[in-house]
Amino acid sequence: MTATHDTARRDFASDNYAGVHPEVLAALAEANGGHEVAYGEDRWTARLQDVLRQQFGPTAFGYPVFNGTGANVLALQSMLPRWGAVICADSAHINTDENGAPERVGGLKLLTTPSPDGKLTPELVARQAWGWGDTHRAQPGVVSITQATELGTVYTPQEIRELADQAHGLGMRLHLDGSRLSNAAASLDAPLRALTTDVGVDLLSLGGTKNGLMMGEAVVVLDPDAVAGIDYLRKVDMQLASKMRFVSAQLVALFEGDLWRRSAAHANAMAARLRAGAESVEGVRITQPTQANAVFAALPPGVADRLREHRRFYDWNPATGEVRWMCAFDTTPHDVDEFVEALRGAVAAG
Repeated sequence: MTATHDTARRDFASDNYAGVHPEVLAALAEANGGHEVAYGEDRWTARLQDVLRQQFGPTAFGYPVFNGTGANVLALQSMLPRWGAVICADSAHINTDENGAPERVGGLKLLTTPSPDGKLTPELVARQAWGWGDTHRAQPGVVSITQATELGTVYTPQEIRELADQAHGLGMRLHLDGSRLSNAAASLDAPLRALTTDVGVDLLSLGGTKNGLMMGEAVVVLDPDAVAGIDYLRKVDMQLASKMRFVSAQLVALFEGDLWRRSAAHANAMAARLRAGAESVEGVRITQPTQANAVFAALPPGVADRLREHRRFYDWNPATGEVRWMCAFDTTPHDVDEFVEALRGAVAAG
């Protein structure tokens, strides 16, 4: 079942469902005045570079793009030759939710490994980190991790450092898919660079849409030696915006101050509230740690469909009754409490 549309309702399907943060809308309105040079030669994109250096260090340079899939494809392409391969968790977004774009568009091979909590470890990477010089095997060149993961778990700085050291020791690079990096940093109460530059990440896909932007992400180069041809690849991949100021202005609004942290911390807090409420409902089993803004739960048969009459959300594993609930920057305590009561009623009705 699908809940009927209600403009006042906030669902729990995805943080992509949320609207645009008012501070971001204000930045867009300000950027809309007058003419600016196209294709990134505007003052907003120049200002974005300053913001990224403040957040990620003096070597950081950003390439605004339209969306997260485009950011990931561009990032991975820029680090690998045509015969290159990417090691990632089997649940990674680049493997499960991008319709094969890294392989179809990027021309890359994904080498996946199972991970029960969504996180890679050096031991898991080692399962696929082999075969260099074998013409019959795609050559591993990049390890890609997602922060926070698709299962809502968060890598600590030490865990990322261990993966970076392993990758670099094997002649590979480390890419971080940071569509929810802000949520991870807020969860750990850490600066963004503590989870990226300072622990050896070479290239970052920096997310904004899931944290209050209308549209737009960025590929942030942290080690200039890790990439080649990224300026040209962005155009080839159809990710070069003519009116780039409107992407850059949003990213500036999000990352120049503390909006990224305020919004992400609120979404995380709402997820913690939702988990606590769901745990109080008999028959509901929480299946993953709640470390960012996602809650995973296994529900009794029939409950998910009854509950979706009130709020929309997605099944994660229909075979086991596992669902995913996502909170956003605009989720309210009332939204959460109302949803928990609807969950209680749906369980009781079974």
